[in-house]
Amino acid sequence: MKFKLTDKAIKQYLALSAPIQKKADKQFTYLVENFRHPSLAAKKYRGSNDVWQGRIDKNWRFYFHIIEPHYIIISVINHPK
Repeated sequence: MKFKLTDKAIKQYLALSAPIQKKADKQFTYLVENFRHPSLAAKKYRGSNDVWQGRIDKNWRFYFHIIEPHYIIISVINHPK
């Protein structure tokens, strides 16, 4: 599998600080290599059957669809606590 970012996700990603971008890059690599990597904590997003959530760090999340052969990153945002 590969990953792609939507235009919205690209804008959000580019607005991140460099250290958070670096963490996001690492997590996107884990997503492609091992969807079940523990640091991703990937899970279906509540209330949606086709949106998944992955962890960048304790404060940041990304949301994605799985459309073979891609993970489509639709959003990169601060964790809504």
